[in-house]
Parts: sequence; structure tokens; C-alpha cells
Amino acid sequence: MTKGILLFAHNNNLIDYVSQAIFCCEQIKKHLNIPVSLVTSNTVPPDKISLFDKIISIKNINTHQTKSFLDGSTNKYNALWHNFSRPDCYDLTPYDETIVMDTDYIVGNDNLLKCFQSNADFLINKDAEYINYQHRDDLTDIDVSDSSIPMYWATVFYFKKTEKMKTFFELIKHIKNNWSFYRFTYQIIGQNYRNDHSFSIAIHMFNDFQETNWPMNLPSKLYYITDRDDIVHFDGNWELMLSIDTKKYYPCTVNGMSLHIMNKLALNRAIMYDRWIKEDYDKK
Repeated sequence: MTKGILLFAHNNNLIDYVSQAIFCCEQIKKHLNIPVSLVTSNTVPPDKISLFDKIISIKNINTHQTKSFLDGSTNKYNALWHNFSRPDCYDLTPYDETIVMDTDYIVGNDNLLKCFQSNADFLINKDAEYINYQHRDDLTDIDVSDSSIPMYWATVFYFKKTEKMKTFFELIKHIKNNWSFYRFTYQIIGQNYRNDHSFSIAIHMFNDFQETNWPMNLPSKLYYITDRDDIVHFDGNWELMLSIDTKKYYPCTVNGMSLHIMNKLALNRAIMYDRWIKEDYDKK
């Protein structure tokens, strides 16, 4: 049985997701040491191609959906949001067992390797925990909408290539292709297609519109920082400034934790700085 990780990277006019994928892959190699394949509509730098087991080139089908990206508490930018290819992961993966993750989910330990020891066909986190929750009262348990179904987080998930999972991902593609209908049916306020929402809806439908014990949670809890938070430095440890309000920040150091970095602009700055340090060291 082949095992590996699948990443998706589609650059926009604001964020270099390919650089994130390269950095993400480097951390995967360090902590998990398993093959990584990249799905992208962009070009990978020639000196970084060997990092990946496979580079799967696809056409970016999303050209119109936009999103607001925060960079700390006060900086806000609008940019294209290319997130339509994730439902195709069953068709695109070269592996029998696959972990799919966002490029801004940075692995910090080997907990995810336990996925491959599981008998489950699908693992995903139902809950996510903000690492500075004690200083923020605006982040609570999240549902797809106020009166709707629980949220499952498509940030990172695991699946086996089985007929059941093939049907499941066909259902997700159906939801994506009929997003207006499902958005109104499940009372989702925002118009944008979002993978967290479509996965949550598919799980609800797959379980005969009831809450069940399928799927199980990943063996690694989903921790995150928000786009209002900032990164001071990364050297194997994260030095962070976590937002309390628009003027106050709480300093924090994180080590040995896999972390979802929602401030993608801050992540790109940290990657550029980390790469500059490495290149400067190599010249000496």
C-alpha cells in the first residue's frame, strides 16, 4: 500500500502558495519522512522540484471567487481565492492512503503517522482549538451556520482509496457544482464556496442526515492561530504575537506542535526570512 501526502497550491495576486507548499513539504520531510505530491496550476522553482514525489499540473478552474485576507488586526486585502480543486483529491492522489493538508498547515511532530496505523477509511477533525483561546472571547465552537450542522475542518484529513471514499468524494464534487442550492439549504450566509462547508455537508448527507461516529478524528488535534495574529520568527520553533484586540498582542513560543497558520501573509514573510537565513549560512 502506497502512502503519502497531497498538497494543493494555486497562487493569487497576493499570496505565494507554491512557496508555502515548499516550506510545508520541508517540514513534512523533517517530521514525517514520507512522500509528498503537489497539485498546482503554477510553476515550481527548478531547484525545489526534487522535494516532491510528484508534481501534478492542473488547470485552475476558479477565476472569480475573491476573499478578504487579514494580516494582523488592522491590515486587510482582497484577492482571488482558488480553492475548487480539493474535491478532486481522490482522483488526483497517486497513493492508496493519503493525507491531504493545506499548505499553511505546518507539521511540527510525527502524530499524523498514526493515520496509517488506523483501520478507518476517513479521518478528519471535527474540532479546532485556537492556541490563545483564553485571551479571546470571540472564538467559540463553530457550526456550518447558527442553526445548521457541525463543522468538520478540511484543513487536514486522511483517506483510503476505497469504493466508499470514491462515492464520498463524488458527493463533495456534486455539492461544489451545485453550491448555490446547498448554501441556501444549509443556511450558509457567505456566498463563497468553502471546502470546510462542503465536507461538513457531505458527511451529514453520507450519514443519512444524522450525527454519527463516522468519521473519526485525526490522531493529531487541529491547533491554529488566526489571521489577526502575527509571526515574529521561525527557527524550528514559532515565535508568535497573538492578538488580544486591535492594539494588544500576547507573545507566545510554540515548539513540537503542528499548527494551522491562518495569517498567510505572515507565513510567507516567515518563509522568506527562513530561506534568506539558510542561503546566507550556506554562503559562509
